[in-house]
Amino acid sequence: QVQLVESGGGLVQAGGSLRLSCAASGRTFSIYTMGWFRQAPGKEREFVVAISWIGGFTSYADSVKGRFTISRDSAKNTMYLQMNSLKPEDTAVYYCAAKAGSSSPWGYWGQGTQVTVSS
Repeated sequence: QVQLVESGGGLVQAGGSLRLSCAASGRTFSIYTMGWFRQAPGKEREFVVAISWIGGFTSYADSVKGRFTISRDSAKNTMYLQMNSLKPEDTAVYYCAAKAGSSSPWGYWGQGTQVTVSS
C-alpha cells in the first residue's frame, strides 16, 4: 500500500501562486507515476498533471499549461505542484494520486486539499 498526504492548499487572489506538496509513504518503490487531479463543486474530477517517478516525464492538461509546474523529489518521496497565475476557475479540491504502472489505474489517492482563488 501507498499512503499519500497533500498539503499547501489555501485561499489566494487571482494572479497569485500556491505550492502544493504530496508526501508518499509505504510501498513507495512501487510508484510508477504520480499526478494531481482536481474537483470543483458540481463537476467531475479532472486530470491536471502527471509525472513519471523515473525520468520525470510530465503531462499537463491544456488548462494549466504554462501556469502550473509539477516536480518530484525522489529522495523525499514527495511531489510538488507549483501553481502560478491562478484563476478563479482553478478553485477546486486538489487530489494527489499514484499508480504502479503505465497502464495501471490510479489506485492510490490522498485526502485532498482545498484551493480557493478569489476574483
